[in-house]
Amino acid sequence: MKKYNIYGMGAAIVDTEVVVNDSFIKENDIGKGLMTLVDAERQKYLIDSLTTQRVPVKMSCGGSACNSVVAASMFGSTAFFSGKVADDEVGDFFVKDLKKSGVDFHQVDPSSGVTGKCLVMVTPDAERTMNTNLGASLELTYREVDEEALANSEWLYIEGYVVTDNQRTAVARDAMQFAKDNGVKTSLSLSDPFVVEVFSDNIKTIIGDDGLDLIFCNGDEARSFTGTHTIEAATEGLKKYAKTFVITRGPGGSLVFDGNNLIHTDGVLASAVDTNGAGDMFAGAFLHALCRGKGFAWAADFANAASSRVVSQFGPRIKSIEYISLKQQFKLD
Repeated sequence: MKKYNIYGMGAAIVDTEVVVNDSFIKENDIGKGLMTLVDAERQKYLIDSLTTQRVPVKMSCGGSACNSVVAASMFGSTAFFSGKVADDEVGDFFVKDLKKSGVDFHQVDPSSGVTGKCLVMVTPDAERTMNTNLGASLELTYREVDEEALANSEWLYIEGYVVTDNQRTAVARDAMQFAKDNGVKTSLSLSDPFVVEVFSDNIKTIIGDDGLDLIFCNGDEARSFTGTHTIEAATEGLKKYAKTFVITRGPGGSLVFDGNNLIHTDGVLASAVDTNGAGDMFAGAFLHALCRGKGFAWAADFANAASSRVVSQFGPRIKSIEYISLKQQFKLD
């Protein structure tokens, strides 16, 4: 038996989540519903504006892959994460919050810069808008990959956001190749429609000529990545890049391809107040179920239920008692 169920890699950032009105988005010329990379000065201006208005904030260690491995860990998987933070107060918060969630962390040397931060703005329609300053995350190198831990993992899971620069793309490519060479199953989230549209070549670099074991994406990402206009065509196109895949469809459930059959699973009705973290939770719950020996349809039902809990409350995490409740509901050890 391997030591770790899931080895995650991605941006190591601290999420600061706030509830804002649409007027704040419009007045500050923010692209609603998008993940936008911003410099530290712009991000500080926005955070200071919200602080002045006494808007309540919620902080947690974050980044897409980080959220997923935390979810898997809270369900009971053994998890490891590689990322880059700085030797600062925010970096200390990230490491402590991650370890509190039961996830092991590897970093060779802290950056002398600043730890990455993401301002997550949630509007009354539950849509999330992210302004991210990656900070030290941009300095990720292959030295941050713990090969011993990776070789001793069942799955490698990498977030698609790493493709926004060539250095991190190369690190992810090499980590994927190491995993393939050492019998570790490989998975990737396409993460964001804008990322897919602009950086599809880098995504293909990470995937490699021999493809991956599993890809996570939503409908927009699937169509954009495959250059198709329908979900039906996208499902055929994805088979070129992965043995299996999942297309999440929000309240519409998900489409999962288990290598033989394309299966539709129903969504779980929820009163959405904040969609931040839904896709991350889905991936973490899905991988956890696979690591417990469950099939793709079962894993998707479990992940749909977990995602519905996330969107029903504020923030990308659910309370500890809810992880227990979900496992009891699905009779999962």
